[in-house]
Amino acid sequence: MTHPLDRPVWSALTSRQAHLAVGGKRARRFAPGYGIFAAVAADSPESWAALKAINPPDGGLMLMEVTDIDLPPDVPVAQHGLGVQMVADAITPGGPEPDFIELGDADAAEMLALATLTQPGPFFESTHRLGGFIGVRIDGRLAAMAGERMKPEGFTEVSGVCTHPDFRGRGLGAALSRVVANRILARGETPFLHAWHDNAAAIGLYERLGFRLRTKVNVAVLGPAEVAV
Repeated sequence: MTHPLDRPVWSALTSRQAHLAVGGKRARRFAPGYGIFAAVAADSPESWAALKAINPPDGGLMLMEVTDIDLPPDVPVAQHGLGVQMVADAITPGGPEPDFIELGDADAAEMLALATLTQPGPFFESTHRLGGFIGVRIDGRLAAMAGERMKPEGFTEVSGVCTHPDFRGRGLGAALSRVVANRILARGETPFLHAWHDNAAAIGLYERLGFRLRTKVNVAVLGPAEVAV
């Protein structure tokens, strides 16, 4: 049996986050505004055709699988990448929790601006609604945040972890990640996350928090839809 985290996007969009899915039984993506992650049900011509049908005209959908992503020639590819997937059974103790706040719709514009500046991963105008986002404000400014993203059965992804350059070096990202991960554990779920395989700084941070490498993951970004002429 395939582990839910081997195909995290499909696992999430066919279970706890099915209400956020666009597509059908052969291919699904997160609704626009929430994210660009997508997946197919199987490696079949019918599934790849369904994926092409929900790929935006400008492309950009992102696939993430543990196994190799062998796209057929008629599916446009803009980029291939390699990441790591990490999980935690427990989180290492830290210092006092930061004076954090719950983030929501009222903070959406600032959250999007912070993510656009720092590039923690795909983040759009409704990504904060995936849940669990908390942040730290300093002098009225959103200095750092962290939250949740994909939610397969029994698992929740820690994501959107970022700190404004003006406030780095204070351990805010680590502290907020610790809070988010501990909340996930308290619900009886396993926290997991993704990072690029060559992002040694991020991987080292998460290892210090108690995350361990589960597997490498393959990433593919679709290019623009082909236009018949």
